[in-house]
Amino acid sequence: MLKQRTDISSLQNRANGTFAGDEWGETDTRFLYGALNALSLLGMLHLVDKDSAIAHIQACVNFDGGYGTSPGAESHSGQIFSCVAALSILGRLDLIDKNKLGAWLSERQLPNGGFNGRPEKLEDVCYSWWVGSPLAVIDRLHWIDKDAQIRFILKCQDTEHGGISDRPGDMVDVFHTYFAVAGLSLLGYEGVQEVDPVYSVPRSVIRRVLGDDPQAGKH
Repeated sequence: MLKQRTDISSLQNRANGTFAGDEWGETDTRFLYGALNALSLLGMLHLVDKDSAIAHIQACVNFDGGYGTSPGAESHSGQIFSCVAALSILGRLDLIDKNKLGAWLSERQLPNGGFNGRPEKLEDVCYSWWVGSPLAVIDRLHWIDKDAQIRFILKCQDTEHGGISDRPGDMVDVFHTYFAVAGLSLLGYEGVQEVDPVYSVPRSVIRRVLGDDPQAGKH
């Protein structure tokens, strides 16, 4: 088990803070978040060069307050989730311009209630999570129309066979079903178990692993 834990941290380039996804060396802020997520849950976050990881995340901030896959890459909701969640795990949410980022994220909501991942793109139910989660983490979820978002998610259901699709009328799949339900959780939809916005699993699970103090996994 210790070797597996150490292998995750060995994927970090300590010179610039990035994490590779595998031995071939491709870097992406999603890999950085994945590594921090796993190591914090394992209680092994001390294996990470936190300062260089934070510096890399900050290098990925754009003028609009969002984050990209790497420095200079355009802002995208999925990458924003990765970077905001990573900063939360590292205890550095103070570095985020919450109002600027909150404005960019809330502008992802379209007239039909759904979210897109970046400007001029179609809505997709998975962004109920990728947009909703960072808004929840920075305490700006009240900036969106929650009722409109819930109505959009529910319209994406296959009411006959079950499951949820990316948008109304499309084929359902497990990916979109999961993130739609997780998005409903963020919105406080009745009957849906509370999901942790940083770890994307039920809060009850996180409490069992990290205890009542979510900072416990950061040491």
